[in-house]
Amino acid sequence: MNDISSAFAMAAKLVFGLDPELVAIVLLSLQVSVGAVLLATLVALPLGAVVGMFRFPGRRAVTISLNALMGLPPVVVGLLVYMMLSRSGPLGEFGLLFTPAAMIIAQFVLVVPIIAALTRQTIEDLHEEYDEYLRSMDASRLDSIATLLWDGRFRLLTAILAGFGRAIAEVGAVLIVGGNILHHTRVMTTSIALETSKGNLALALALGLILIVIAAAINAAATLVGEVAHRRYA
Repeated sequence: MNDISSAFAMAAKLVFGLDPELVAIVLLSLQVSVGAVLLATLVALPLGAVVGMFRFPGRRAVTISLNALMGLPPVVVGLLVYMMLSRSGPLGEFGLLFTPAAMIIAQFVLVVPIIAALTRQTIEDLHEEYDEYLRSMDASRLDSIATLLWDGRFRLLTAILAGFGRAIAEVGAVLIVGGNILHHTRVMTTSIALETSKGNLALALALGLILIVIAAAINAAATLVGEVAHRRYA
């Protein structure tokens, strides 16, 4: 009991004392996750909008695939990205393995299906509501997509926050492709796993507390945005 109390006390000291190693790990985690989510958003929003708005052969299969890929096992994604970036892989010449860029790629693969699937549902619902209006305005396909994305921005922000929540909490994929290298690829989740195995509970607890605060902030933001969207479109 005393050991646990001491660990919590030391963890609080690390957090409020802004321990340099702790701060570096948190900043790298945010850098990697924000980068992955921004890139994923650029791909997933148009993809989800096209699938949600247009009817084309194989659309149902694409929709099912997006929904299924939301539950991709992170370690499998990490393994596939590792094979792609390893020296014998097709992208091995770029030397990205065990770098933050490799971690961003792994998180990107995990986050794209989440944002795209949620975007598809949002745009499909909005398109049913706006279809007659867009036809009366003789809007082009590009203008229609832009209109639906803008009017659905609050709901889509919730989808992006959901993707960020998945990215910041990821451990398996980033551990495989990042290697958990100190001052280079060590992020919060991989550090928690490592420090716990070493018995350094203070640093693991400090990182865990920060991760919980970030997760709670994301959920609170998603809830707030969802309520705003509900009031706006109900």
